[in-house]
Amino acid sequence: MQTIEIDFEVFKALTARRTTESVTYNDVIRSLLGLNATSATTRPGAIWVYKDVAFPVGTRFRANYKGQTHHGEIEPRGLVVEGVLRSSPSDAAKAITNTNVNGWTFWECQLPGSSRWRAISSLRDRS
Repeated sequence: MQTIEIDFEVFKALTARRTTESVTYNDVIRSLLGLNATSATTRPGAIWVYKDVAFPVGTRFRANYKGQTHHGEIEPRGLVVEGVLRSSPSDAAKAITNTNVNGWTFWECQLPGSSRWRAISSLRDRS
């Protein structure tokens, strides 16, 4: 295996993009380079990355709409909501509401190993 040298500022930026300890630096770099994560999905700690946010496999999604709670989960192939693979959080929200919806404000998520639900928008880099 090759090693690369990075400075401390790059290390901090990569570390900030890891949403859990199971997300590796390699996962983050693959995401930033736009590389297919297929090889990563065969091992524990696999992730689905959307707009620079890494969602570990097993992350649960939920949203309340018109009195009903809708559920989804991150699987190795991506975001699956009510049994259907969706291309993005907004695509999944639109499938439920039949209108254009900002998925970042529509969905909450629960990361693996956490009991806390939080808006997925809170995972975005605010810098």
